[in-house]
Amino acid sequence: MGKRDGPERTAPNVLLRAACWLPAVLLVAGEVFAFLTPPNYNSAPFFAAAPLVAASLLSARATVVTAVIAVLASVDITVHRGAPSTGESVTENVTVLTVALLALGINRVVRRSDSRLRSARGIAEAAQRAVLPAPPARLDGLRVAARYVAAQADARIGGDLYAVQATPHGVRLIVGDVRGKGLGAVEAVAVVIGAFREAAEGEPTLSGLASRLERALRREGGRRANIDQFEGFTTAVLAEVPHGDGEVLRLVNRGHPPPLLLRADGTVAETGPRTPALPLGMGELGEWPDRVEEWAFPPGATLLLFTDGVTEARDAAGVFYDPQDRLAGRQFRNPDALLDHLVADVARHTGGSGDDDMALLAVRRTEHHHPAGRAMSSGVARNVARGRF
Repeated sequence: MGKRDGPERTAPNVLLRAACWLPAVLLVAGEVFAFLTPPNYNSAPFFAAAPLVAASLLSARATVVTAVIAVLASVDITVHRGAPSTGESVTENVTVLTVALLALGINRVVRRSDSRLRSARGIAEAAQRAVLPAPPARLDGLRVAARYVAAQADARIGGDLYAVQATPHGVRLIVGDVRGKGLGAVEAVAVVIGAFREAAEGEPTLSGLASRLERALRREGGRRANIDQFEGFTTAVLAEVPHGDGEVLRLVNRGHPPPLLLRADGTVAETGPRTPALPLGMGELGEWPDRVEEWAFPPGATLLLFTDGVTEARDAAGVFYDPQDRLAGRQFRNPDALLDHLVADVARHTGGSGDDDMALLAVRRTEHHHPAGRAMSSGVARNVARGRF
C-alpha cells in the first residue's frame, strides 16, 4: 500500500541485537567468576540464567547449544575445582540441568507463538493491501505517492485510508480516518473505499460524491449490526483535479485536518475550509450542503493530504507537530521525496514514539496534464504526438 517505511536501525533494534549476546556473556561470566573466587562460591546462577535468556531471544538450535555448554561448564567446574561438598556440587549441577531443560521447553513455546504471530501479521498485511492498494505513480499528468505508517512497528492494520482514481470527471482522491482501530475500523475502511470507488465514477460533482459516501455509511449501518457504530464516524477530505478546467483543485473537507498546498517556490498554504462540516457518518445530526472550494493548482505544485497522526504527533514537551511550519521553504524533487522527509521528520519530532497511524498522500501536477479521464490509448497518444488534438 504505497511505500512503507523499511526496517531502520532504531534504538530498540540495536538493543535487541545486543541482548542476543547476553547468554554468551553469562557463560563467560560464570567461568570468570569460578576462576576468580574460592571453591566455596557458587557460579551455578550464571550457568542457569544463560539458557533461560537464550530461550526467549535465540533460535531453538542456539538455545540447545547454550544449554549444553551451560551444563558441561557447570560439571567441569565441579570436577576440576573440587566443591567443598559432594551434595552441594550435585545440587548445583542438577539445578543447571533442570533449568536448561526448562529453557528448551520455553523456547519451543516462544517459537510456536512467534510463528502464529507472523502468520497473523501476514494475513493482516494482505488484508490491508487488498483494502488500500498502492496507487499508480503517474496518473493523467499527476505524480502520486502514498504511505501508510503504523504507530506500532509490528502493526499492519488500522483505520486510516486513502484512494486515488481516474474518472470521467478528473482525478479524484480521498484521505480519511475512521474513528477507532482494529478489525472493526478496517471493516469501516472497506465500506468507505468501496463506496468511493463506485461513486467517483458516476457522480458529476464532488459534493454529490460526499453525499453518496454519507448515504453508503448510513445504508451499511442499517444492513449490518453495529456497523454504523463500528467506530462512529469518518473524517475525510475529498479532492478533485478536473479535466479541461484550468489549473484548478477542488476540495470538500468533512472534519479532517486541512491538506497543504506546496508551491514550486517553497511556500506552503493550508487549504482549510471556510465553513466547517461534520465528518461522514454523522448525517443524522443535521443536513448541510457540502461546500466545494477551489484552489489554484499550477504545474509544479503538490497537494499533501494526511491524517491526524501527523498533526497530533507530539514531542517530549507536548508540542504538536506543525507540518505547515516544518515544510515551509523546502523543495522536494518529487512526491516520494516529500513523504520520505515527512515520515522521518515526524519520527524525529516524537522520538520514534508516535501514538497514531499516519496515512499520507501527495499529488504533484506536472507540466503536461492530459485532458482525458483515462490513460491514453496508443492510437490517441500517436494523434497527440502528431498535433491532432
